[in-house]
Amino acid sequence: MFDFDDDDINIIKPLADRMRPNSLDEMYGQEHILSVGKPLRTMIEHDRITSLVFYGPPGTGKSSLASIIAQKTKSYYISINAVLSNIADIRDSIKKAEGNAKRGKKTILFIDEIHRFNKSQQDALLPAIEKGTIILIASTTHNPYFYLNNALLSRVMLFEFKAIVDSDVKNALINTISSERGLGDEGIKIDESSINLIVKSSIGDIRKAITYLEMSFLSVELDDDNDSLEITEDIVKEVTTKKGMMFDRDGDEHYNVISAFIKSVRGSDANAALYYLARMLESGEDPRFIVRRLTILAVEDIGLANTNAMNVVSSLINIIEFIGMPEGRIALSEATIYLALSPKSNSAYLAIDAALKDVRDGEILNVPNYLKDTHSGSYDVHASEEYKYPHDYPYHIVEQDYLDNASHKLYYESVDIGDERELKKRYEWIVKHLYAE
Repeated sequence: MFDFDDDDINIIKPLADRMRPNSLDEMYGQEHILSVGKPLRTMIEHDRITSLVFYGPPGTGKSSLASIIAQKTKSYYISINAVLSNIADIRDSIKKAEGNAKRGKKTILFIDEIHRFNKSQQDALLPAIEKGTIILIASTTHNPYFYLNNALLSRVMLFEFKAIVDSDVKNALINTISSERGLGDEGIKIDESSINLIVKSSIGDIRKAITYLEMSFLSVELDDDNDSLEITEDIVKEVTTKKGMMFDRDGDEHYNVISAFIKSVRGSDANAALYYLARMLESGEDPRFIVRRLTILAVEDIGLANTNAMNVVSSLINIIEFIGMPEGRIALSEATIYLALSPKSNSAYLAIDAALKDVRDGEILNVPNYLKDTHSGSYDVHASEEYKYPHDYPYHIVEQDYLDNASHKLYYESVDIGDERELKKRYEWIVKHLYAE
């Protein structure tokens, strides 16, 4: 059995954990909710905390603030992670809180990643919140309106955490380098360009920035002639080369980036689209998912203005499967640029939706007898009106009602863009001859 004192345990802790803020004044960012006079800060300072849910990007101080609240309000603090916990853990926490309540002590139950709890797990919290047995403080990187039950949402206050601005991330790094809790006793040297690279790579995540700093520090090799520890830009680049960008496949940022990618292609900004494509590829996104989204865009947003767009995306998946990655990135880049620069038309998309609306609204027209299958039971062989075969007429077109009761529906509205210009001319000519009055 080994004995460790508190200093030994502190050394073992990750640097980001050692540098967690211990007070509101040590918090970086979130001025929109933590500035003097803001409701949340007032609630904390006057010990009037109610159940709260903090949501926003990782590394922005959600769990740190929960810990500060527990210290500030002198509450008993229970922390669980939704990934590792179940209903039994929730009940055990509530039982402890009930015991605390009998002794006149409040209990804060902090649940990290609460979006991982299913409906029954979330429901298990409701009675204790309702009675005031626990003060729930939960954190999530997901949109709570999508992942939390309405019953739970109605019992908590929501506070959004925003990504930390670069200047605050930089200040946090400088403080870590100089603080005794951090690397202050290590005598390390690091220039401003290296710090700036860490800041840029962390994308508003202080925990990630401090972790990059720690990894860089641990990567330094001591020089026999110089016992100083110098973190160079080359070391930082090595550490941050495969940086885990803010792109959780199951989270909001996953959908935000793909949404921005598609909207950039739709908006004909090839350069913006390429940036978002690079974000997804570097983060390990499945290229087939990207192709599926491009296929939808090709038929929905480019459509008849450039029908070759469908051929491009349909062949793209075969190319990706055949050559694989990383070479597949070139094909994705080529298709992205091609689609972004293609003329755009959503006329086919609007046309089918207009037709579907009529059908869904109950406008069901009978099929004219002369258009029916002659072998069907409803075909009237004695009907006087016969089907006119278009190829028997000039220009291979003939005036004829294709909808019952001469219902001349005009679902398709052609546009004068790209390849659709020629289709528009032909369409207008057809309508004129087909629906001649």
